[in-house]
Amino acid sequence: MASHFFETKPDAARKRVLPPTLLLIPALAVFLVMSVPFLYLGYRAISAGNDIWPLIFRERTMTLLWNTIRLAASVSLTATLLAVPFAWLTVRTDLPCRRALNVIIPLPLVIPSYAGAIALIGALGPRGLLQEKLERFGAWFALSLFTFPYIYLSVRSALQGLDPSLEDASRSLGKGPFHTFIESTLPQLRPAIGSGVLLVALYTVSDFGVVTLMRYESFVRGIYTQYRASFDRSLAAALGLILVGLAITLVVGESRIRRQASFYRTGSGSSRQPAIARLGRWRWLAFTWCLLVSCLSLGLPTAMFCYWLASGTSAGRDLGGLPIAIWNSLTVGVLAAICALLAALPIALLAVRHRSSMSTFLERSSYLGFGLPGIVIALAFVFVGARYATPFYQTLPFLVLAMVVRFLPHGVGAATSSLLQISPRLEEASRTLGQSSLATITRITAPLARPGIIAGAILVFLGSMKELPIVLLLAPTEFNTLATETWSATESGGFGRAAAPALLIILLSAIPTLLLDRQRKVSAIEIPGT
Repeated sequence: MASHFFETKPDAARKRVLPPTLLLIPALAVFLVMSVPFLYLGYRAISAGNDIWPLIFRERTMTLLWNTIRLAASVSLTATLLAVPFAWLTVRTDLPCRRALNVIIPLPLVIPSYAGAIALIGALGPRGLLQEKLERFGAWFALSLFTFPYIYLSVRSALQGLDPSLEDASRSLGKGPFHTFIESTLPQLRPAIGSGVLLVALYTVSDFGVVTLMRYESFVRGIYTQYRASFDRSLAAALGLILVGLAITLVVGESRIRRQASFYRTGSGSSRQPAIARLGRWRWLAFTWCLLVSCLSLGLPTAMFCYWLASGTSAGRDLGGLPIAIWNSLTVGVLAAICALLAALPIALLAVRHRSSMSTFLERSSYLGFGLPGIVIALAFVFVGARYATPFYQTLPFLVLAMVVRFLPHGVGAATSSLLQISPRLEEASRTLGQSSLATITRITAPLARPGIIAGAILVFLGSMKELPIVLLLAPTEFNTLATETWSATESGGFGRAAAPALLIILLSAIPTLLLDRQRKVSAIEIPGT
């Protein structure tokens, strides 16, 4: 019988080869585009001269920085404690209604954070003891509910690709489902958890809507206040560089935790489906817990939107502009997902298959755009478009390019997690048989990594559907999306008018989530016979 084991470090005996030009050139091109916001911040900060130092080292700046770090840590921990058990329950157990939960659990990602926060405030008001608690912990509560699916999707994709040999060995030694998960499955999920936690932390660091509505003093609010308090944007850019430093710290920390681990089968056995763990008497209790969190993260905002929609429609609200907004949102989302997927794949392949200081740098730097507020990325592209790329300024390709900078980490993280589970010996065998690098990628690597790649594309699509500042500043004239329709109504207090586009974002985003669940089933059938 062939034995199976997992490598946690790269094979030292494997000959290190230079990255192929096929991957290196597009990866470097992506890096140059990703550098635009940071070059902009650096230019603005330098133009401020010595005035930036008193601003950076004042007590309030340090307080805002500590508040942001504390919020990111608490949200990341809470999201992990929610997402990892959910992923295991929906993939590896006999949890009731698993297929429905696979669709429902990721959907809070599609709710714009500012709209979700308003729904929570509307549901938990008026002022009182509960409202006071919401003001103290509201940002943590809302961000945890709306970001844990980042980790859930990443971990679920990883679980679908893990070889069950270690779990079978654990069960053969008399270990139950819980101990098997903790001792055998969880260590193998480290790369997926790390990439998901990084996305959650970067999202929390860069969020503006929730912290503003919940009155939480974060660093992004400090940057926004500095922008509004002065005509000179150089000082605000200096604060933005501190945010970049925080994002770099998070990226480097995640990289050290992951330590470039690989988890793929090195034996010759066949791929197969893992045994389903029986929850027994805990089955319905686990289902109730999943349903409760889903009700808070998705049901509560949806119910409030439905209530406001009914109130707004009865008051004669005009919804005639929604068809165009739907088309524009879908166009931006699909184009951003395709472009981000094409940009992420060479970076992920370099990071996993051609490890070097350069490939690691390219991979880690691709995450930094998600740590910046959308308004900073938008202002950077406004600066470049108005001065150096006038023909492309306020065009759809320019808008999609900014979206890729913002959401590229989704594609890179998911693709990297999937590639880490594919043995490089399959690719080496393909090249030995005379296949080119491009043919090997398209025929071997991409099909095997398909679940993670599709998950990353869907995350980009969901993020682009609800993105607001980039659309407001870079979209062509009269180019309205569902997100801008929601925001404009919310800003004017028209909750009835805001409810319809917010609900449409949820409904339209459920479609790719259903496709992801179907793709999981198809992959489970096709991959064993590859």
